[in-house]
Amino acid sequence: MSDTATTTATSTIPGLVAGTYALDTAHTEIGFTVRHLMTKVRGTFKEFAGEIVVKDSLEESTAAVTVELSSVDTRSEQRDGHLRSGDFFDVEKSPKMTFASTALRPNGDDYTLVGELTIKDVTRPIEFAVDFLGVDQNAYGQTIIGFEATASISRKDWGIDFNVPLEGGKLLVGDKVDIHLDVQAALQA
Repeated sequence: MSDTATTTATSTIPGLVAGTYALDTAHTEIGFTVRHLMTKVRGTFKEFAGEIVVKDSLEESTAAVTVELSSVDTRSEQRDGHLRSGDFFDVEKSPKMTFASTALRPNGDDYTLVGELTIKDVTRPIEFAVDFLGVDQNAYGQTIIGFEATASISRKDWGIDFNVPLEGGKLLVGDKVDIHLDVQAALQA
């Protein structure tokens, strides 16, 4: 099976063609890390969907992703339940987190992806540092692209400010959240 869409080469990235690429959820991870006491807690979201629209002019390309917040997984059902509650994500009132890009800028050999992140009905700007990993073919003959992206946010900026004060002026949960994306997306016919 191979791509039958009419495509044109884009930018100076070998093999990259314009078109719509759907996130391959089996080969993509949307994750985060946040400080808890002295250690870091890592988590992922199991349910999400998105697409990347690559344009002939790479800087005009766009990305959009929707994440089901109830699918959070930190390897602790008790903690995951607390994250789904009104103290954090409040999934009953705001079940989805969304990202929509507004710009893609070259940054040396890498890129900066600028967009708007919405959590709990709060939309704020965010910038991801993107490391483009390349273009290839998957086992089904589809053109695939891969990249890693990272960003850091203050969870308080999105109204997620639950915490427990501890002795010595410390807090139970850190404010800074590191977001990491490992993405593979396939060109749609």
